[in-house]
Amino acid sequence: MSLLADLLSTVFKRRYRALASAQKDDRPLSELAEDLMGSAGEISGLALADEMLSRFKRLDDDDKLAFFGYISDAMDIEPERLRQALDAYEKHPSKASYRAFSEAAEPRRHEFLRRLNGVPGATGQLVHMRAELLRLAGQDSRMAPLDLDFRHLFASWFNRGFLVLRPINWESPAHILEKIIAYEAVHAISSWDDLRRRLEPADRRCFAFFHPAMPDEPLIFVEVALTQGVPNSIQSLLAEDRMAIAADQANTAVFYSISNCQKGLASISFGNSLIKQVAADLAAAMPELTTFVTLSPIPSLSIWREEQGLQPPDRNDPELARDLAAYYLLHAKAKGDQPFDPVARFHLGNGAMVHAVHAEADLSDKGMAQSDGVMVNYLYDLDQVGSNHELYVSTKEVVASAEVKKQAEDGKRHLGQKSQHD
Repeated sequence: MSLLADLLSTVFKRRYRALASAQKDDRPLSELAEDLMGSAGEISGLALADEMLSRFKRLDDDDKLAFFGYISDAMDIEPERLRQALDAYEKHPSKASYRAFSEAAEPRRHEFLRRLNGVPGATGQLVHMRAELLRLAGQDSRMAPLDLDFRHLFASWFNRGFLVLRPINWESPAHILEKIIAYEAVHAISSWDDLRRRLEPADRRCFAFFHPAMPDEPLIFVEVALTQGVPNSIQSLLAEDRMAIAADQANTAVFYSISNCQKGLASISFGNSLIKQVAADLAAAMPELTTFVTLSPIPSLSIWREEQGLQPPDRNDPELARDLAAYYLLHAKAKGDQPFDPVARFHLGNGAMVHAVHAEADLSDKGMAQSDGVMVNYLYDLDQVGSNHELYVSTKEVVASAEVKKQAEDGKRHLGQKSQHD
């Protein structure tokens, strides 16, 4: 069946591309877009869509912005039509009046993007298109509705039910391994040997989500270390000369790096599903694993510290750095009473708790610049993540261990002493 589907897809693809080649024209993309929206035939519509996607990749930045501006303006909702449809539905609720309201409430851009996505391989190109929109439009409020439309459609197209979890190991295809190196966003992979140390040993795992429409492009991946006990530094976890252990000797799974791969899928959340799925799969396959934690950076700690007028803690006083970080994680707030730190927002919203805070845990230039070398373990207690999540969502309470709470109190006293001296 798969072979037949591939064969039919190839024949279909050749047919509409032959039609596209025969009908090549140099009209502006805006005209091709309107033709696509008015196209009744499937083959002709796919030919137009394929031509537009190919042309878009060759546009310069100014022309891309002009194209985005056109579909933002010309394919927006029509307020008067929407008001009339809503009035009609309120007066006479029916299937027909509801359909008319739904059609009026949906901007033409939705159908336009769906028609573009009819081309085989178009999903990845549309993800790239949104990445270009984010890069070029920035804070342009005129483009914000278009971005929301992309996000709305991607949330459906990349629903968890469509995603495939695949293990990545040293035997995976080279083109996938190259992308793991390129997309690693937390702890840079310096070489193929470095990658091999993260994938080949028996106490290392890596998992990624893929989408059937983008089978060669990881969407997000997580690197996992199997350890005895909870680690307190990334140096020891990634040391070149470390001694690997047998997988069945480990009692802890450590998620030490989570990297989103596609800029065009920003704000489309995969990480919460990824961690929970990997933890559940590991727990089922390896019952000796009893603890699931992260070893996470604290990327906005130095930003917050500078806002408080605090100097970096003395390198000879690691406990002070740790205590200030503990206070920051439990009490520093951003908009909506959310934790100031983005990584904390992610894990706490996912049902984890702040388990332990470690000084001198990341002595790299990046680690020192972002968080004074401090890292944190978020604990995923599979029996508690649901209740922790509900508590966090309803109250924004940061669930933390007694040890971290004590460290946060020590950090608070230091802040009080500093304000008195000021």
